[in-house]
Amino acid sequence: MTNDAFTSEQKNYLEGFAAGSGLGMSLKVLSANAGGAVAVPADVHHAAQDRFTAAGKKLVAEEQAKRKLNGLDTWNMVLEHARDGKFPRGTDVFMMKFQGLFYVAPAQDSFMCRLRFPAGLISSAQLQGLADLAEKFGGGYVDATTRANLQIREIGPKNTVDLLMGLHDLGIINRGAGADNIRNVTATPTAGIDPQELIDTRPLARQMHHYILNHREMYGLPRKFNIAFDGGGKIAALEDTNDIGFTAVRVKAEVFFRLSLGGITGHMDFARDTGVMLRPEQCVPVAAAIGRAFSEHGDRTDRKKARLKYVLDRMGFDGFLNEVEKHLPKDVSLTRFPLADCEAKVEPDRYGHIGFHPQKQSGLYYCGVVLPVGRMTCDQMRGLAKIASQFGNGDIRLTVWQNLLITHIPAHQIENVKREIEAIGLDWKASNVRGALVACTGSAGCKFASSDTKRHAMEIANHLDDRGIAPDSPLNIHVTGCHHSCAQHYIGDIGLIAVKVAVGEDMLEGYHVFAGGGYGSRQEIAREIYRNVLATDAPEVVEKMVLGYLENRVEGEAFHAFIKRHTTEQLVELFERSAVPV
Repeated sequence: MTNDAFTSEQKNYLEGFAAGSGLGMSLKVLSANAGGAVAVPADVHHAAQDRFTAAGKKLVAEEQAKRKLNGLDTWNMVLEHARDGKFPRGTDVFMMKFQGLFYVAPAQDSFMCRLRFPAGLISSAQLQGLADLAEKFGGGYVDATTRANLQIREIGPKNTVDLLMGLHDLGIINRGAGADNIRNVTATPTAGIDPQELIDTRPLARQMHHYILNHREMYGLPRKFNIAFDGGGKIAALEDTNDIGFTAVRVKAEVFFRLSLGGITGHMDFARDTGVMLRPEQCVPVAAAIGRAFSEHGDRTDRKKARLKYVLDRMGFDGFLNEVEKHLPKDVSLTRFPLADCEAKVEPDRYGHIGFHPQKQSGLYYCGVVLPVGRMTCDQMRGLAKIASQFGNGDIRLTVWQNLLITHIPAHQIENVKREIEAIGLDWKASNVRGALVACTGSAGCKFASSDTKRHAMEIANHLDDRGIAPDSPLNIHVTGCHHSCAQHYIGDIGLIAVKVAVGEDMLEGYHVFAGGGYGSRQEIAREIYRNVLATDAPEVVEKMVLGYLENRVEGEAFHAFIKRHTTEQLVELFERSAVPV
């Protein structure tokens, strides 16, 4: 029977049945004419792989594994490992990431589970439920990440299924939270409550989240993929560090989004403006078309060159956008518009994610709670959930700065909220170092990391506090454990990336130290200042860098401007001159 023999209703039913029953990999979408949609073959990834093998190239092991089993069909694999109480081996380690499960040995002989919260939105009930799950099936804590997300750690193999079912019961769908998929969709954390914002980005992040969940071609990409929406609010979404960045702009009282592509700061590249300007309703279909074009042209033979940046390097922005246009619905086009003709963007508040700030809703405030290098105990999670319900509206917002916001707090309840936050061992205020301190999981929980980044980050902050060294403006210090740069060390005022340092016959924890990074209007890749600094010496090295800045800056000069004004050799000389003998 031909495709034309089906009615529209029958086609829709069969498409849904195919997707739900797992037949989607062997069927093509029956029709795509309704609403101007584009037909999407369910085996687009196999077709992309075939083009490489037809050219005589060899697929990497991960691509071969995806060819044998679709990542969305790994539930039975999880069930088997849980039943037998065993951890995965070989490419099964990779495939289980499609369910958000990361086997992190040898750092920890356990799983980490990565979640999904579109725009970083989580309810107090969900946070309470997560505390119960982390306590029962994990290590009794969770880590906030630089993608406005949470991770549960120290999960035993027998607990994975109960944990995943518990997450789904809470309304947390983490499918595709790892592996070669689109990761947690981020957005301005103050969306909908921000007096400064141009547009509420929550609906777009939510639509993107559900589009990903319900389209199999969005899984099994050549590599991981990040999307962010910035609505022009008080807190930066860091969209310029994403594969796709949507930045709100205003033109003659109407709000549009600028499209930027190719951000991957771990590879020393920011997303670049494409010249394309979109209406809000066009963002999700354009993102989907970009995902399709990336799937077709991304390298499936070299994992190191498989991110979108390298497709853009190879094809050029115009060449890639031409491919994107082939996958757009008929009613969507890529309209170019000069960036210079858009109204200037209001700068975000570098400490808008800490402390109390007025909302656009009269008489209400949000509070940014400081999570020391992103970690919360289960009791603290329960305490935060109670505060959000008792004094707010139950909404909690995760940020890319590894902390969270509690919203809709009446002015007369602010002092009560302060006391409650302090009572659970957290804080609503921080120094200009602690409030901007970012650290990845490090070697305590990640097999790629070379140093215990969270511990060392806290040691740096403690050292500066003990010495009474207090910059009078926010100083971002980012400590990352490996080349993946989850803590984005290249965009920090001071960035540290872990390395092993040879001392005699021993290899000890250490760092290369960078300075001068920035984002947004201060966009800059940090440059290396020191190499092979022992972790035990890192606090003193950061100290002399901060002192060198404070002693030699011109009045009102920000740290990044100070770094930019000097050569590396000049900086080292100034820093060494400012070193204080211990």
